[in-house]
Amino acid sequence: MAGPMRGRGAVPPMKGRMPMKKGLLKRLLKILFKEYKALLVIMATCLVISAVAGSVTGLFLNNVYSTLEDAMIKNDSGAVIGLSGVDIAWRKIVITLIILACIYLIGIVCNFIMQRTGAVLTQTFLKDMRVKCFTKMQRLPIKYFDRKNHGDIMSTYTNDIDALRQLISQSLPQVCSTIITLIALSCIMMYLSIMLFLAVLVGVFSILLVTKFIGGKSAKFFMAQQQAVGKMEGYVEEMMHGQKVVKVFCHEQEAINKMHEINGHLFNVSNKANAFSNMLMPIIHNIGNIMYVVIAFIGGSIYIFSQGSGINISLASLFNNGTFIEVLQINIIVSFLGMARQFANMIGQISNQINSVIMAMAGANRIFDLLDQPEEEDKGYVTLVHAHVDENGNITESKERTGVWAWKHPHGDGTITYTLLKGDIVMDDVDFGYDEDKIVLHNISLYAKPGQKIAFVGATGAGKTTITNLINRFYDIADGKIRYDGININKIKKSDLRRSLGIVLQDTNLFTGTVMDNIRYGKLDATDEECIEAAKLANAHDFITRLPDGYNTMLVSDGANLSQGQRQLLSIARAEVADAPVMILDEATSSIDTRTEALVSRGMDSLMRGRTVFVIAHRLSTVQNSDVIMMLDHGRIIERGTHNDLIEKKGEYYKLYTGALELE
Repeated sequence: MAGPMRGRGAVPPMKGRMPMKKGLLKRLLKILFKEYKALLVIMATCLVISAVAGSVTGLFLNNVYSTLEDAMIKNDSGAVIGLSGVDIAWRKIVITLIILACIYLIGIVCNFIMQRTGAVLTQTFLKDMRVKCFTKMQRLPIKYFDRKNHGDIMSTYTNDIDALRQLISQSLPQVCSTIITLIALSCIMMYLSIMLFLAVLVGVFSILLVTKFIGGKSAKFFMAQQQAVGKMEGYVEEMMHGQKVVKVFCHEQEAINKMHEINGHLFNVSNKANAFSNMLMPIIHNIGNIMYVVIAFIGGSIYIFSQGSGINISLASLFNNGTFIEVLQINIIVSFLGMARQFANMIGQISNQINSVIMAMAGANRIFDLLDQPEEEDKGYVTLVHAHVDENGNITESKERTGVWAWKHPHGDGTITYTLLKGDIVMDDVDFGYDEDKIVLHNISLYAKPGQKIAFVGATGAGKTTITNLINRFYDIADGKIRYDGININKIKKSDLRRSLGIVLQDTNLFTGTVMDNIRYGKLDATDEECIEAAKLANAHDFITRLPDGYNTMLVSDGANLSQGQRQLLSIARAEVADAPVMILDEATSSIDTRTEALVSRGMDSLMRGRTVFVIAHRLSTVQNSDVIMMLDHGRIIERGTHNDLIEKKGEYYKLYTGALELE
């Protein structure tokens, strides 16, 4: 039972905690005002009217009390002995109440409009924010996803954006409405009695001190909670993806223990955040009660004192010939007490929204961290275009699909040259490191002529896949040059460069959709006939026709309803339909049995004809017919040649082929 208890106790220090960006709220408001101005104007107008309508109750109640008091007939001792002008007083009260009811009705209508507009604004903003995040994600370099947990990235689209929903739909309107109401109440209370208003300010100052202390504690743990939620989702996503591995190695208990550890940390920070949050409102409420009693005491004392001295400290008395001669009336005290209670409640409402604001700021911090990531740089200007070659060999650009591609190369002097896309690739003394200070490829030099098949063999981590990642510019080299048809690939736009490459990866990725959709992913405008032909070349057509709905069979969960070999065949068909002049096969047949591999090889022979092909394989049987085989070791090419040449040399490749050397 040690696992479940691991998460209890003190909160561990946050490792790699994301620093809080400055000006998050300002940046968020700037987006809102820039893109949703019309909706905000409607909301603001209705908010002001609704807030003012809710704050004038005290004045109208004061008017009612004054009317009743004026109608009272008192004796010398102050006792009420009768009423005068009852009809007039009643008429004034009814008119006052009707006006108050109309004001409340206007406030209700404005509040309804504000809520509806706020709902539209919130959902529109969240929809646009998700699109912005996803669009940004598509423009990020591969290395960003190498460093980030995928589940943590997913948390940005769920928890973090949902935190913004709370802020925009509830917290900000509530805070703005409360501030407007507080300003209105302050003006009314100062008008009625400065002395009592000063007593209110003392209570408000106490509330603010408590809010600052407890709210600050709560804020720290709410931000930690947002980070912990992302870590939790990342771990769950990782365990779901690797569930088979967990079960194969009987790692269930260790996974559960790790889950308890992460969940325990989430429990700790959430518990502390909510503990501080939950104690804030009762404290503020009690301070408000104390303030209510103090104001009642001060008001009663002033009333008794002013009855004998004729002195009152109020702005209202200033409007009576500029002298302090008006006696503080009991109706003012009663109205003031109601407004003081409302004032304290308003302060409490603002304090109650602090947690939502803090969580939203933590979410906004993670969202803007994603949006502020540097995008994949692309300074290329050479593009891939359809071309036409005349009888004299002159190349011209064509708007029609000709089946011939050319590189369009604009020059500084305004001229444009065209180079036929052939698939001639040269690497010249290339160095590369995923980190600048850790070089993993050293002095890699090779050339691949159109139609040649180049094979890379070597131990895991030797640099085979890294070389192919450099060709399609998933990463940029540290030194040296890579030329494609004589053009430095840094000058070629990445999208055009990758369009000319067909890739089959070791890890097959299929998307939710039909079999036909997944094959067409290699070329979105491909016809059904082209997709079927590609499937036939990959020898996938036979098993596809045996599926329940053939090419219209739905694939879900990365093609979980197919075998690993069938998934790989679809991946190969997807690359074939792209009809690229250069093909990269990264362990493309590693998950296929020997019989299927033979079928695929026959299909791929026709696919590779006239194309440059890079093959990465552990099975030496798949590379024996290559034009050149390169043996890599720790990021260096240690041997190169045909299969027969390398066997005759009796070097590392020979040892590997004869079983004297293990790849791992």
